[in-house]
Amino acid sequence: MQIKNEMNMKLLCIGLCLLLPAVGCTSLQTQGWDSNKVSAIQGRIKVPVFAERDFVITEYGAKSDEHTDCTEAFAKAIDACSASGGGRVLVPKGVYRTGAIHLKSNVNLHLAEDAVVSFSTQPDDYLPVVFTRFEGTECFNYSPLIYAFKQENIAITGKGTLEGNASKANWWKWKSTQKADVYKLRQQAEDGVAVKDRVYGEGRLLRSSMIQPYACKNILIEGVTVKKSPMWHIHPVLSENVTVRNVKVIGHGPNNDGCNPESCRDVLIEGCYFDTGDDCIAIKSGRNADGRRVNVPSENIIVRNCTMKEGHGGVVLGSEISGSVRNVFIEDCLMDSPNLDRGLRIKTNSMRGGIVENVYMRNVTMKRVREAALKINYHYEEGDKGNFPPTVRNIFMTNVHCHRSRHPWHIRGYDHNPIQNVVLKGCVFDNIDKAGVAEGIEDFVVIEN
Repeated sequence: MQIKNEMNMKLLCIGLCLLLPAVGCTSLQTQGWDSNKVSAIQGRIKVPVFAERDFVITEYGAKSDEHTDCTEAFAKAIDACSASGGGRVLVPKGVYRTGAIHLKSNVNLHLAEDAVVSFSTQPDDYLPVVFTRFEGTECFNYSPLIYAFKQENIAITGKGTLEGNASKANWWKWKSTQKADVYKLRQQAEDGVAVKDRVYGEGRLLRSSMIQPYACKNILIEGVTVKKSPMWHIHPVLSENVTVRNVKVIGHGPNNDGCNPESCRDVLIEGCYFDTGDDCIAIKSGRNADGRRVNVPSENIIVRNCTMKEGHGGVVLGSEISGSVRNVFIEDCLMDSPNLDRGLRIKTNSMRGGIVENVYMRNVTMKRVREAALKINYHYEEGDKGNFPPTVRNIFMTNVHCHRSRHPWHIRGYDHNPIQNVVLKGCVFDNIDKAGVAEGIEDFVVIEN
């Protein structure tokens, strides 16, 4: 490991004195990347294949003008496509206004180059309510802009744009007025209120995600540009075999995360570009009591060859993490912005609980991050006020080069419940302003090569 700037020797001594008391511990796991496990995950991830049939939305009443509502045309084309055994629902060049789009099995929603699906900003266009999750808690709420429930073999592809049109004049302003509804939903989950009775939507202020396959299998999102979601952009939930490839996500509103797989299994995110108002990629698994009730982890996730610009974190685990996360592999990514706060971030607390284990990052370049290349925090939001102590263990960073940051690492566990087994091998930290912070951790090892 190298730490470079005018405070080089001082910081190196502080870091090593604090962080290497466990060297030589026989229980320590220092082996990083598991190529066999990555190969096994890749072998299970298969993109869906669709019949060579096109259902063009203009043949079902869609028009590219400023006045036509194409919601019904999308629904008719999707119904016809699925009923025929599947194929492509084709969006040709032009701008098409619509409300909620609900995908069905064996349908590939394909956007031609220069096609724009422009979503309404009227909440009523996302009714009736659907079964969904809001920040890790199940409820019935406004439909996501593109939604699928218990469908198989679905895709969104092409070179066109999904334009959410969210702004401070509509969805984003709800951030400042949503607290009462957010707290009510969370309390309902803590009190064990049945999900069927957690009904929001009309008259309430819980924003929806932009793309949400819920309890689906065999999903492909490829090539499209996704912009200005009301909240999270790409949010698969309780789904399996998910590929997000060569997608560009741009949105700088509140909670405008890029891609948030939640309680998902076998996920590949590759070749994507994220420029967001919150976390670029955030891996989740449900919040607090509701996350523990559902109790489905996110696992077997590969992130590679992605570019992260602005955001709160490049790859983040949490904070809705109560169902646990394991086996996450991150490689060959570029993170570069003075407005990107952290590279690899894990955030939790004793109200969230859950287990985060087996997280691997290698061959990643961080040109600039504001706070730290590695951030692990047990004191996120509520701190240590709960009865569900979190577990974070087996975190590996190998050949990560951070060119500029305030700290090389910022790690804060609980003294009574320490973070376990964090290994940095062959990492370089240039132009850092302050020493690494390491509190409430055991078996933290820095290996030069």
